[in-house]
Amino acid sequence: MEYRHIDMDTYARRAHFDYFRSLEYPYAGVTVNVDVTEALAYCRRHGRSFFLAVLHAAALAADGVPELRRRIRGGGIVEYAECPTSHIEPTESRAYCYCTLRHHMALDEYFEQAERARIGCAKNGINEEPEVESMYFISSLPWLHYTSIVQPAAGGDESNPRITWGRYEQNEKGRYLMPVSITVHHALADGAHIARFYENLAAELEKYGAYS
Repeated sequence: MEYRHIDMDTYARRAHFDYFRSLEYPYAGVTVNVDVTEALAYCRRHGRSFFLAVLHAAALAADGVPELRRRIRGGGIVEYAECPTSHIEPTESRAYCYCTLRHHMALDEYFEQAERARIGCAKNGINEEPEVESMYFISSLPWLHYTSIVQPAAGGDESNPRITWGRYEQNEKGRYLMPVSITVHHALADGAHIARFYENLAAELEKYGAYS
């Protein structure tokens, strides 16, 4: 994947970077109820996977925030031009495997790619791919409409953002709301960057209302 090195001598958050890297648990996370009404309606009309529709929107939303495309490497920072996703797919043995997708493509093409990847991912199990550093780690808890989540992380300089969502529920206005969580390495991203992700996500999900 294409990337560039951040100049640490001119990096505005250098002091924050050094401080949060020194912490035993350097991660920050937020859970927000997100309106998924338009995406859900689109999936019901077209028989599409709701999980994949949200995944596509979340990946584009994250790519729209440069700080979420950054990773710690060798005491410095690299910024990827775009980041693929790694999500889990259930297998016949009731376990799961890791499945990698890219998302800068037409929606129909994205769903076709996802089906091919789902069939092939069982061979890889949970083995990490060479480009794992660039990825967003994606998971879902469709059984729970939760209010918070704690993500597993290796600690130290492991800096892949984690994005997770739970079960959607209908509110008193007939809208469907779903908890979406994001966890980031605080040496790379702050609350303002997390907020921008949610703004982007809302805009991406709303686009489903315009699709025929």
